[in-house]
Amino acid sequence: MQYRRTFALAVLIGTLVSLPLAAQWPATEKLDLDAVYRLKDEGLQRSKVMEIESYLTDVYGPRLTGSPNIKEAAEWAQKTMKEWGLANVHLETWPFGRGWQNQLFVANATAPRAYPIIGYPKAWTPGTSGQVTGEAVLAVIGSEKDFDTFRGKLRGRFVLGTAMRDVPAHFEAPGHRYNDSELADLSKQPDGGRGRGRGNFAADQAFNRKRTQFYIDEGVLAVLDISRGDGGTLFVQGGGSRDPKDPPAPPEVVIAVEQYGRIVRTLEKKIPVTLSMRIDNTFYDADLNAFNIVGELPGTDKADEIVMIGAHFDSWHTGTGATDNAAGSAVMMEAMRLLKVSGVKLRRTVRIGLWGGEEQGLLGSKEYVKAHFGDPATMQLKPDHAKFAGYFNVDNGTGLIRGVYLQGNEAVAPIFQQWMEPFRNLGMTTLTIRNTGGTDHQSFDAVGLPGFQFIQDEVEYNSRTHHSNMDVYERVQPGDMMRNAVIVAAFVYNAANRDDKLPRKPLPKPAPPAARGTASQP
Repeated sequence: MQYRRTFALAVLIGTLVSLPLAAQWPATEKLDLDAVYRLKDEGLQRSKVMEIESYLTDVYGPRLTGSPNIKEAAEWAQKTMKEWGLANVHLETWPFGRGWQNQLFVANATAPRAYPIIGYPKAWTPGTSGQVTGEAVLAVIGSEKDFDTFRGKLRGRFVLGTAMRDVPAHFEAPGHRYNDSELADLSKQPDGGRGRGRGNFAADQAFNRKRTQFYIDEGVLAVLDISRGDGGTLFVQGGGSRDPKDPPAPPEVVIAVEQYGRIVRTLEKKIPVTLSMRIDNTFYDADLNAFNIVGELPGTDKADEIVMIGAHFDSWHTGTGATDNAAGSAVMMEAMRLLKVSGVKLRRTVRIGLWGGEEQGLLGSKEYVKAHFGDPATMQLKPDHAKFAGYFNVDNGTGLIRGVYLQGNEAVAPIFQQWMEPFRNLGMTTLTIRNTGGTDHQSFDAVGLPGFQFIQDEVEYNSRTHHSNMDVYERVQPGDMMRNAVIVAAFVYNAANRDDKLPRKPLPKPAPPAARGTASQP
């Protein structure tokens, strides 16, 4: 066994120096290929990742933060990790606001023709207090002058609040994997151009609040919105407030674009459309806290140093949160299982964090980092900041891991290049210096800790599953999931056992007092 490992490492080093990206980097990492073999064997031959995925989706999904579903899912996840032998499995709570769950949604057109309507209420919006019936009206309110146009015309009606859009044909498949050319482009240093601004957010929020109050004052039955998806895919997120002290809002529903269009075109012909709808939504005000799920595999001689892996545990509420992000949570739980059952030795402690409130602004990981490592606003650091070795995140759906976003950390590139070598035959070939945003590694990066997100094949993520009713188990790719868990486990094993912690970028500067803002709404 020792001869095989040494020979394989010599071949690996020879391969590395022939690679353009690695030609100037000496192979200095101690790669234990026997450990990689054990992780591959367990993860590809006796995987539990799709079983975990099914529990998180079919049994407990969707997992909206604060809902009964996510609490039951967390109980199962804790119980499962304890059965595997993980240590210190527990919840860490933080202020969030009230929970919400939809129990029933039934909608139909009743005149001039009867047909069922496909739709979903937006999260944190109220229900209808039983069955309600009324005429539909197209009332697009985009500026102050529109209030006068529609005042006195909306009471007892269903308001279609968005202009109808085009629905083009699909000439390209919704699923996609990176090809070699795209990966090569991704690996290049991006230009220094700045993105477009996001507009006047505060002004938009103020107008939205005024419009919501107008709907309440006018006595609308519900506000109907249009889905950006089509062909049965509806993308739905939040619409109401988590703060029970906020003013009331009307029921808000996203309906299928094809049915929205039928209603609009009928109204344009001066033919009335009558709708009937029942929405049963429940708010949960007794506990205004959310939580993160944490567990550990204790290290040995460097047990006071930490390597972390994580994924957000919460989802939106229309599908079952399968690719966003039961996929990441299942991969990370499976990676912990692989490290435990394969019997590999870990010098540093390996900790998993399954985050709540990611969909509302990375809230869970931000709270965790602030509690354990440092405050990004002031850059006042805690003792564990110095003992942190690295964080790895998965949150780009079901797609195969193809590499790593380095988040601007040049020094880690030659290390990861060597760690990827045993997985080139699985398609993991690419490092990019680029940043990628929108998920929980940013919370660690914000206080100067090495945090990384993996590059993944998109598959159907943005086109079909991300925040949609089609985010379900059937859209998850088992082969990708198994391979991803093995790759994560191997990266964690390497980070836990190398002599030094991963290199860090310079510490960020504290935010100016005027830019620190206020805390997220409860």
